[in-house]
Amino acid sequence: MPPENSTPRFKNLTVQGFRRLNDVQMPLRPLSVMIGANGAGKTSILDVLSLLAKSAQGKMADAIADLSGLSNVLTYDRAKELSLGISMTVPGHEPLEYKIGLEAQGIAYSIREETLSQQSKPHPRPFLHIDSHGPDIRYFETAKSKLVRPNWDHKPLETSLAQVPKMFRAPEEFRSRLASSTFYHVLNVDPRSPVRLPQPMRPAALPGRNGEELVTCLFYLRETERDRFEAVEDALRVAFPRFERLDFPPVAAGTLALAWREEGFSQPLYLHQLSEGTLRFLWLATLLQSPGLTALTLLDEPEVSLHPELLNQLADLLREASKRTQLVVATHSDRLIRFLSPDEVVVVDSTDDGMSTLTWADRLDLDKWLEDYTLDELWSSGRLGARP
Repeated sequence: MPPENSTPRFKNLTVQGFRRLNDVQMPLRPLSVMIGANGAGKTSILDVLSLLAKSAQGKMADAIADLSGLSNVLTYDRAKELSLGISMTVPGHEPLEYKIGLEAQGIAYSIREETLSQQSKPHPRPFLHIDSHGPDIRYFETAKSKLVRPNWDHKPLETSLAQVPKMFRAPEEFRSRLASSTFYHVLNVDPRSPVRLPQPMRPAALPGRNGEELVTCLFYLRETERDRFEAVEDALRVAFPRFERLDFPPVAAGTLALAWREEGFSQPLYLHQLSEGTLRFLWLATLLQSPGLTALTLLDEPEVSLHPELLNQLADLLREASKRTQLVVATHSDRLIRFLSPDEVVVVDSTDDGMSTLTWADRLDLDKWLEDYTLDELWSSGRLGARP
C-alpha cells in the first residue's frame, strides 16, 4: 500500500441549501462516523455525496429526480439555490476545488455555475480546469492551452465535469474517484431478497449494494486473494465463536450457494437460513475486506440488526477498511462510537432554528472527560453537544 500522503483523498465538503444543511462544512477524514438524532442531517450528508458522485457520472438528472426534484430538497424558507463543493488533495500540489450551484426552475433546475480549480503558486488566481456560468461553458483544452467552449451538444442538465474531454491527470483522477463513490443502504434480508439466493459463478470484487454478488465475491476472494478471504473468516470466528468455515457448493451449472459451517452441526446453514444480523455482518465483513472498494464508500446505519457485542468488531473492520477507502458512515448507535476515537466521530446536532451543525468530536475539548468516561457515555449525557 502506498504511503498515505501519496494517495489522493477528498478533503472538505461544503453544502448550502440542502434540507437542513443550510450552511455547513465537513472536513473529510479516512473514517468519518456521524452520530446524531433522527432528522439532524446525517443521511442528508450521504445524499449530498451521492449526488456529487452521480454528477461526475453524468447522471445528475436521474439523481435529482430520485430526490423528488431540486425544489423538494432546498432548505425550507431559506434557500432558492443549492451550492455544493468538494475538494481533493493532490500529492505534491495544492488541492483541487470543485463547486457547483443549482437553481430550481419549476419542476426542473439549471446549473447556475460550475468550477474546477486549483491554486498554482505563486500565481494569485487559481488555475481553472472548468469555468462554467449558465450557458457559457468553458473548459481547459490541453492541446490549445486555454479555456474553450464545447464543440459538441452539451447536455444542460448534466455537469461539465461529466462531459468535457479528459483533462490533466489530477482533474481526471478527481472525476473518476468521485464518480466511483458508492452508497450502501441497510441491506435487504427479506426471504426472497437477492442476498439469500444462489448466485452465478463469475468474478466479483464487491458483494453488491443488495448483496446480489456476496457469494461470488467471497468465492472470488478465496480463489484470488486468499488473505482477504481468511480475514473475513477470522472476523466471523471472532463474532460467532461456533463458526468454522464457508463452503461453496454448486447448485446448478455455473451457480453457487454459500454454506455456513458451525461446530457441532453435521449439516451446514445456507444463506436463506441465516439470521438477519448474521447475514448483515457477513455482508459487511465481505464489503469492508473487498479489493474493489471505491475511493469513497458511504454507509447508512451499518449497525442495524447487529448484536451490541458485534459493534467492537465492526469498528475494527471500518478502521481497517479506511486505509483503502474513505468511509463516511451514519449511525444511531451510541454503542458503536464507544469503540471509536474522537477523531473518527462527527457529531451532527440541530440549532434552535432547526438547521444542522457538524462538529468533529476531537474539537470539543474532551480529553479530561475521556479520562473517566467513554465516548458513548459522553454522547448519552449530552456532553458531545447533541441529544440522542
